[in-house]
Amino acid sequence: MVGIIFYEKPGCRNNARQKDLLRAAGHTLEVRDLLGAAWSAETLRPFFGERPVAEWFNRAAPRVKSGEVIPEALDAGQALALMLADPLLIRRPLMESGGRRMAGFDPEDVDIWIPLSVAGYAEIMMTAPENCQRPSPCPLPHQQTAAGGKQAPVPAPS
Repeated sequence: MVGIIFYEKPGCRNNARQKDLLRAAGHTLEVRDLLGAAWSAETLRPFFGERPVAEWFNRAAPRVKSGEVIPEALDAGQALALMLADPLLIRRPLMESGGRRMAGFDPEDVDIWIPLSVAGYAEIMMTAPENCQRPSPCPLPHQQTAAGGKQAPVPAPS
């Protein structure tokens, strides 16, 4: 299968399910901390491709849920500036393989790019792998104390 660079929010349950699905399909993952990566507008922008700016955002981010950030009201430059200042706003995961980049985990889009056909696929997909199931926001990495706390920053792709 293929090797994938997978940028996640450490401790995110949805990212864990997405990684499990990719590994079950035989793919290998190089997992990186999306929040600790040294992003620039030039390294982040390609992950969003031709998607509308509003689709670049993590809809479960506290600032989006509260209405402080309204993705539909932003242009690309404004969106990138906000995301660079607050990586929780970035739709995740970010994935890269074979020179292609993608934001988010829409199973149909991922399956076209990187085959996901595995036993149990339908059951895994019924849990909506991109939609957060938590009733409250995940803790920020600096708020997590288990398993050694926050991971060291990882540079973004060049």
